[in-house]
Amino acid sequence: MPDLSTIPGFTELQSHTTGDSRLLIAVLDGSVDLDRACFQGAKLSQITPFWSEDIEIDPDLIKVFRDIDQLDDLDDDTKKDKLKAAIPDDRIRHRIFCDFHATHISSTIFGQPGSPVEGIAPGCRGINIPIARDGENFINPLNLVHAFNQALELGANIIHCAACHPTQSGVAHELLEKAVRQAQENNVLVVAPGGNDKGECWCIPAVLPGVLTVGAYKDNGQPAKFSNFGGQYNQQGVLAPGHNILGAQPGSDKAVRKKGTSCAAPVITGISALLMSLQLQQGAAPDAEAIRAAITNSAIPCDPEEVEEPERCLLGKVNIAGAFELITGQELAAKGEESEITSQGSEDKSTIVFISSQEGNREQGIGNGEQGIGNKGNREQGIGNRVEELTVTVSESEGNREQEIGNTGTDNQLTLSSDGVSANNITANIITANNITADNITANTTAANNIVPSASSNLVYVMGTVGYDFGTEARRDSFKQLMPPVEVNGVMVPSNPYDARQMGDYLGQNLYEAKSLIWTLNLELTPIYALEPVGAFADDTYATLQDMLASEALPENDEEYIERVSMAGRLSRKTVKLFSGQELPVLKLYSPRGMYGWTINTLVDNAIEAVRQEQENADEAAIRKSLTAFLHRVYYDLRNLGQADRDRAINYAAINAFQAAESISEAVAIGMELHSIEVEKSPFCRYDSNCWDVKLKFFDPDNGRRAKKIYRFTIDVIDLVPVTLGHVRSWSVPK
Repeated sequence: MPDLSTIPGFTELQSHTTGDSRLLIAVLDGSVDLDRACFQGAKLSQITPFWSEDIEIDPDLIKVFRDIDQLDDLDDDTKKDKLKAAIPDDRIRHRIFCDFHATHISSTIFGQPGSPVEGIAPGCRGINIPIARDGENFINPLNLVHAFNQALELGANIIHCAACHPTQSGVAHELLEKAVRQAQENNVLVVAPGGNDKGECWCIPAVLPGVLTVGAYKDNGQPAKFSNFGGQYNQQGVLAPGHNILGAQPGSDKAVRKKGTSCAAPVITGISALLMSLQLQQGAAPDAEAIRAAITNSAIPCDPEEVEEPERCLLGKVNIAGAFELITGQELAAKGEESEITSQGSEDKSTIVFISSQEGNREQGIGNGEQGIGNKGNREQGIGNRVEELTVTVSESEGNREQEIGNTGTDNQLTLSSDGVSANNITANIITANNITADNITANTTAANNIVPSASSNLVYVMGTVGYDFGTEARRDSFKQLMPPVEVNGVMVPSNPYDARQMGDYLGQNLYEAKSLIWTLNLELTPIYALEPVGAFADDTYATLQDMLASEALPENDEEYIERVSMAGRLSRKTVKLFSGQELPVLKLYSPRGMYGWTINTLVDNAIEAVRQEQENADEAAIRKSLTAFLHRVYYDLRNLGQADRDRAINYAAINAFQAAESISEAVAIGMELHSIEVEKSPFCRYDSNCWDVKLKFFDPDNGRRAKKIYRFTIDVIDLVPVTLGHVRSWSVPK
């Protein structure tokens, strides 16, 4: 593929957006050379993986690797032999290869305009998470788990995982499968290459359910012979250009062309980022599942008459125009050429007229408030349309608005025919007024094949610890000057604004200063949200934050000490930059409702006290042990950002520990211990609610043949603060 702009629909898509800086793409690969010209000005950073030791690389070896790698007259096997002879240390050679790989694919996504490599989504933020820097263990499942978890904690919207762990079974390590699933459940899109094993072979994580798998096609449009296919790939994979892809390389600003599914995958990642940016432009929250569904459902299947092995095409080739329409409800056209909306009308009647700039594609008949729309010809992506006539009359009489919609076609249904792709149920919502403007008119289109984006919510119910930040050096110094000196061993010393105890005491006397800080919620010492009290109860919320901060700074044996807090709020589209440069999403807090602080021991004591009132002979020691294990499991194994519905449910289950204690006490009474925790959508719920079942499974540690016991309680997360429903139910299962 000589140029990304030759991908059908790419230029038009980039005319709408080059990427929103609120989106974060995590690239899990080797270490990117951030000094390259294409990354200058990019919002791309890199972390040092705590799980992998670094090895020192001689810059001369990078040049040796680059010189051999650019010998185009050699085949791949000969190049490998030459590289092995020139760089005999396997670890160093593999580390350099991974860094070349990461630099190339990252430039495809983030390369800046006017640079040697212009990327697809240069406006998005990026974070490079090296899977391994020791030249070994690049596809080690535990390293991949660490990388996925790190990306999730940093707030990634898209995770591009370049690793390909070969598998014939399609079964991944339990921890890795869980890490990928947890990312997906937190509204993160996972993209991965399908691998280059030249056949019906698979890779992890590409083969895992819900991953957007990417294969490669050649410049002539034929699927590449090296691109893997079959199995789950043919249910969730698409093809993208994977030949002659221009990209950067370490140590030089000379761009090189590469091939492989690893080169095709960042094309899909970049396109996904642009589509997700459009969601933000429309005022919606990023919806990872909607993006994945739009790309897979709009893919253009290969024609068996033109492709020798059509099964190699997976679901089909990427269709930018089709995916754009499924996300926006509009045809893809370069910005400035898309359909315009105007209005004509008088005092009593207004007629809405849709005008298309694409002559020959639409015919319009306008008269007496009627509108006829017909479509002739084919779209650029090979999608042909038949659009039935719609008659829309908007009238206003005696101050009461009336809307009459007449359809001379087929009951307000729009049918699209495109290689087997059909779309139904397109609804037009029209606002009537004396003066109709484009701002008053919205059109909502249901996606092809009845794609319904997964429900997304800006509600957050999260656990962590309270922190604060100054944002700027000047703000920090102002606090240092205003805070009084403190006495240490009988000597007065200047205040330390970073001392949480001193800050808590100062704010206790000067609560108005709380508004001058950036309050944060931290997860394992990492800030994940900036907290912004708003509304009529903002002062009360600031007072609660101050009290939590002061209590966290107390000695652990103090009765007022707390080790964990909870927050209930709404995620805004604003971000705040900390003193360190880290940008955090803003969580708006509307009242102290849902804000709790506790220690594990206090929470367990309160839960046991509630159980004691109902069960006089309860084994308190065993209950305490199992309930503590339950809380630790939620805090550390199931830790989350509190955005997904299931996460809000499990977080509330940990905070409102009475029902867990009730279940645990009954299980302990029959000699069982906690085995696992599951959260799933409840099949039954009251009207207009959002219910999730929390299931605690118990087992007998002394008798493996004994049936396991399940206790289930239901939590409704429709409101800002979740609430429990009904009673605890239990039953036995064989395993």
